[in-house]
Amino acid sequence: MLRFPPSLQFDKLTCRKSLARALGGRLPHKGCTVGLLGGSFNPAHAAHDLITRQALTRLGLDEVWWMVSPQNPLKSSAEMAPLAARVESALALQQHPRIRITTIESQLGSVYTADTLRKLTRIFPNVRFVWLMGADNLLQISRWRDWKDIFQLVSVAVFARPGYSLPAASAKAAQYFAHKQLPERKSRQLSKTPAPAWTLIHGRQSRLSSTQIRQKAKASGKTC
Repeated sequence: MLRFPPSLQFDKLTCRKSLARALGGRLPHKGCTVGLLGGSFNPAHAAHDLITRQALTRLGLDEVWWMVSPQNPLKSSAEMAPLAARVESALALQQHPRIRITTIESQLGSVYTADTLRKLTRIFPNVRFVWLMGADNLLQISRWRDWKDIFQLVSVAVFARPGYSLPAASAKAAQYFAHKQLPERKSRQLSKTPAPAWTLIHGRQSRLSSTQIRQKAKASGKTC
């Protein structure tokens, strides 16, 4: 798959060409399975890469899209690098041929994950999407707008993170959708299981975080 930087210029009217540009050059093919990893990527780092590669292998995905968000509504914009810088950090880190760096949320005009998923599932009805996130986000997803709709729209894969896996098991979202959890041994069936369906995947874990990287850079007088 040819890789191109995603567009940083967005059309007022979304069309196939503008979608392709935001996705790095081409649209997904019919019937493919795509993992979606959303976030600020402020900056992108090895833990993002680790989760993504585990997702490709453990879930049997065709592609993973890194959706570099215009602005996380739960985070302050004070320390948020410009979109172009965050996209550049992701492109510099990620060279896997089946992992795309995208600006699709900016093109769709989405700030909230549920809105993004509504639009993607409507625009690409023949693509199977799986939402990817760390166990730390499972703890707080009940604070997200229309969080129950996220689970109703697509399957969800949660990846263990140091210190978060056990607390995540008792999270509000985990308890609410407990009857829809697939055992980890059946994780490759997740993308084929109608939503709501989710699973918790254990594997190699990283303690890296974007906040940690920014703090270290600030302490050393550098910029990310």
